[in-house]
This record gives sequence, structure tokens and C-alpha cells, in this order.
Amino acid sequence: MALHIPSPSENGFHLGPVFVHYYGLMYVIGITLAILITQRRWQRMGGDPGLVGDVALWAVPAGIIGGRIYFDITTPKYIPHHWYGIFAVWDGGLGIWGGIALGAAAGIWRVRRHHADAGLFADAVAPALLVAQAVGRVGNYFNKELFGGPTSLPWGLYIPPSYRPPGYLSAQTFQPTFLYELIFDLALAAALVWLGHHRGVKVPGLFALYVTGYSAFRIFEEALRVDPSEHFLGLRLNMYVAIAGTIAGGVWFWYTQRYGKGVPATDGAVARSAAARGAGDGTGADGGGAGEAEQPAGTAGEPPGDTAASDAAVSDAAGNDAAADRAATEGVAGPAADTGPGGEPPAEVGADVGGDHSAETPPSA
Repeated sequence: MALHIPSPSENGFHLGPVFVHYYGLMYVIGITLAILITQRRWQRMGGDPGLVGDVALWAVPAGIIGGRIYFDITTPKYIPHHWYGIFAVWDGGLGIWGGIALGAAAGIWRVRRHHADAGLFADAVAPALLVAQAVGRVGNYFNKELFGGPTSLPWGLYIPPSYRPPGYLSAQTFQPTFLYELIFDLALAAALVWLGHHRGVKVPGLFALYVTGYSAFRIFEEALRVDPSEHFLGLRLNMYVAIAGTIAGGVWFWYTQRYGKGVPATDGAVARSAAARGAGDGTGADGGGAGEAEQPAGTAGEPPGDTAASDAAVSDAAGNDAAADRAATEGVAGPAADTGPGGEPPAEVGADVGGDHSAETPPSA
């Protein structure tokens, strides 16, 4: 008998009077892992881990709503034929594109309400999103969905006849594209974590790479899938979205690394980002002190230019006799008033003695 991956016989279990769908359970587990991972990453960056819970409280429902809206719009023929069919997420049908778009919008709103760096937060959450998506793909396995064309490979997935699309009733095993995506999601998550620690990617570069990498993989995946989907000009609708996401994500990443001013999403990045924003706005503590220190020293209440003019006037008006008299008055020996240490004219000595030295730079040690 040929090897293959069997389909599960059940798609859920009873917990008292409640029937728990594995599809929904996997999403709950995935979301929980995403929150925990993001909290750990955000805290290591120096952020408040409590912000993650607040963002999740808004972004998760928004993501589910966005995912369902995308599914209902792009695959209307596959909405369950009940009055509540458009809401029946427990039967499957969450479009990742809509979920990420609406969830990200809600998340950005909450992060900015807390005056935190949205780019840093996006980079903190990017690997966590991939982990959540990978776990969610296990739910697709229990729903017997998201599979590719027929295959004789040892890891081919057996799909019962009632779940096969028209034209594939004679086939037995199919490409387990949900499994391919699960593996890819975990690999990309690990790659993003590694890049963040070893390559100094400027924010929100990791999130841009998440968009680019996941979208690029979906081009490959959509080319394999034969499960129900809307088509346009002979291609699955999701194929066009994946191509657009790959291009947009790649351009976004290039721009952030070439022209972006964000700091890398590493340990202590929150404080560095705040300092950089303060310096750019001219409100940083160091920036204010530096500005004061750079002003030339002069007589109190007198502009620097007046001090320089005063010194020059003293130098021009001083004669040899006046220089000698000043030197004698201040206790300087007569011979020292005749010539300076380098043989300079007496007037220069007088100007030097009467000059203001407070703005001069001391010699290096």
C-alpha cells in the first residue's frame, strides 16, 4: 500500500454540551503563542509588555473580522447556506490577507495611542504572526481544506471524495499545501529572528520581509492549490494578491533600509528610538545641552561679536608704552613687555593679556 497522510476522522470534540472545532482551537492556540512571543520580544526591546495585551484586545477581533470579510467577498459561492453563514468562521474561511490588513490597522492605532513606535512593534510581532499562521494551518488539516493537486508522493494527503473539488473524484492523494505553508512559516519566523539579531535590519524591515516572504511563498502555493476559489483571467484571485504583496513588500523593505531612519529592532531599541526621535525634534536632553555649550563665551550680556571687536580695539589702540605700563601694573617684568615669547610685537602681547580666553579650546592632554 502506498504511503500517504491520512485525513482526520473528526474535526472537533465535545466538551460537555459544547462542540469544540479543531479549526477554532488551533487559532486560539496560535493567537496565544503570538501574544506570548510578542510580549517577550517587545520587553527585550525595552517596551512595556502590557501594551501587547492592549493591542491584542483590539487587533485579534479586527483580524478575525477582516479575514472573514475577505473570504466572504472573494469566495461568495462557498459561504454556508444559513442566515449566519457569513459569520461561520468555525466552518473555515478566514482570508489571511484581510485578517492581516484590518488587524494591522487596529494594532497601529492602539500602539500610537500609547505613543509607542509602531515600526518597532511591527518588527516585534512579525515572527509571532508567522507562528500563529503555522498553528492555524493545522486547523486546515482537520477541516480537510487548503490542499493542492493530485500527487503520488509519499506525503500525499488523502482527501475523502466528499471534500474533493469537481474533476478530481478519481484521485486519492493530494499535495498537502497546508503542511508546506506550516513548514515555511516556521522557517521564515526563525530567519526573521536571526536577521534581527545579526544583521541590524532597520525598522520596520522585519515586517516588510514578512510581507515579502509570505506573499512570495503564496505565489508558489496558489499555483498548486485546487481547492475552491474565485478565479480571474484564469488565475486564482489570491495569486494576484500574492504577486502584489511580494512586489510591495520588497519595495517597502528596500526603501526602509536605504532611506529609513529607524533603529534595528534589537535589545533596548525602544529607548534608542525615543532618543533618536527626541534628537530629530530638537527636544532631547543632550541636544539642548550641546546647543548651549556651542555658544562662544563672552562678557555677560554681550554678544560674541562685541567681545571680538573689543579685543581688536584694545590691540589697535595699545602702543609700546601702554603695553609696558599694563605689564608693570599687573606684575609682569619689564623685559617681558618688550617682546613676547615668540618675538611678537609688544602690542600683540598687550592684546593677548587683555583678551578674553574663555572661548579658547584647551590643548589636548
